[in-house]
Amino acid sequence: MRVARGFRLLIIAVATVLALSGCMRTAYPVAAAPPSDLDALAYGPPPSILANSGSASFEAASRSAYTAVPVAYAAAPMPAVHPAPYRLDAGDKLRVVVYGQEGLSNTYAIDPGGSITMPLIGSVPARGRTTAGLAAGIAAKLRNGYIRDPSVAVEIAAYRPFFILGEVAAPGQYPYVPNMTVESAVAIAGGYSARAQRDGVTLTHTGNSGSIRVVVPLGTAVSPGDTVLVDERWF
Repeated sequence: MRVARGFRLLIIAVATVLALSGCMRTAYPVAAAPPSDLDALAYGPPPSILANSGSASFEAASRSAYTAVPVAYAAAPMPAVHPAPYRLDAGDKLRVVVYGQEGLSNTYAIDPGGSITMPLIGSVPARGRTTAGLAAGIAAKLRNGYIRDPSVAVEIAAYRPFFILGEVAAPGQYPYVPNMTVESAVAIAGGYSARAQRDGVTLTHTGNSGSIRVVVPLGTAVSPGDTVLVDERWF
């Protein structure tokens, strides 16, 4: 009787141990909320994804999370190009205005010596000066015993002529036109002759540093007083 009871208790103990070990090994599912897009942007991908994807996927995720933003740099402004001031010389005709003095206000031509001659003050050097510089020179002479506080303005009434020689229809001296080029100078002189060399001309220009003579293309600018020479072609 005692033996049967002991055997029964042994069987119950073994069954209990087996039941408990089975409960320990059984995995029960755990509910978890899927990560939202905002969480992924703020905190990055969840650890499980990083653990399964490896270092290459982690670097790709990092690159997609941090996108380079292009930076625009403003281009430096180009420096402004200003033409050189016009220098007066013999043959230029000037309109001189002395405010309040009608007897002095008139049109004056620069003579071959490079000066203009005005009432009261006589000869005033003009060659190589700008119109503003000449106005200052006239005012200085008038202030010396004639007018207490003169106000003078000078403007160009007509530029000195240019010259065109050689193989053109009508060589000679012509009035200068602003923004003139060699090609337009040839047109003013009636165009090329039949023997003209048409791919370039010889231009002589006289400035403050002396005269220069150079072969130039047809689009070269011509200045007042320049000489354009159209050569004869040899074939």
